[in-house]
Amino acid sequence: MTAETTDPRLATSAHDRVDVLGIHVSVTDLDETVETFGRWIDDGERQLVCVSDVNALLHARADEWLTEVYNNAGLTVADGMPLVWAGKRAGFDRMARVAGPDLLERVMAEAADRGWTQYFYGGAEGVAENLRDTFQERHPALKVVGTDCPPYRPLTEAEDAAAVARINAAKPDIVWVGLGAPKQERWMAEHRDRLNASILIGVGAAFDFHTGRLDRAPLWMQRSGLEWSYRLYKEPRRLWKRYLLGIPRFGVGILRRPPRPV
Repeated sequence: MTAETTDPRLATSAHDRVDVLGIHVSVTDLDETVETFGRWIDDGERQLVCVSDVNALLHARADEWLTEVYNNAGLTVADGMPLVWAGKRAGFDRMARVAGPDLLERVMAEAADRGWTQYFYGGAEGVAENLRDTFQERHPALKVVGTDCPPYRPLTEAEDAAAVARINAAKPDIVWVGLGAPKQERWMAEHRDRLNASILIGVGAAFDFHTGRLDRAPLWMQRSGLEWSYRLYKEPRRLWKRYLLGIPRFGVGILRRPPRPV
């Protein structure tokens, strides 16, 4: 099954959306997102969540199929202040940042209280297990029912079927996917109909932030929209093209196509 031939068949949510360069970003905040997760789990829904920063959004808008995935996901939250500012420019003053690392931490605390079960899929070898241990130390009541660190190469059909079987056998409420954008969004859309979990959510580098493999920017930089500069400082060779080319492309695009309510 390939991305080009897969129909995501995803149900849209009742949240307001703002069109940011053709990607329909959900108007929500951290509290509302967590409460939405609770409703989905209680109702036995099967949803997909995209956590989008500028880089992920630019990948999505360049691919028609991926645009459909983002625009029809249960939630496409703004993991980046430029997307929040775009939403406010379109008139949604209550729009707030829902960063992957913050959402992961918040949901783990909520899950420990409400009994939601978790599965971590992705990261380098040992990262998912380390993430499980990290959060279970913070939240002893947390139920992590499985972890998996797939190889970077494409899986064979047999390997993929085995991974699906492992996840479904573990019966998680939420599958956290840390494969990086846009790979994780493609994987989630291709597997949504095959996995029984209520929520599939891609959080990219959040696995590495919470296991200490990456340092996160100071809070003032996160709030002022400068977190990208801190990451560029930490990983210039890997990230220079993403930020030094992507940010101007985003800015020019916003000038040409102002954000608007969907």
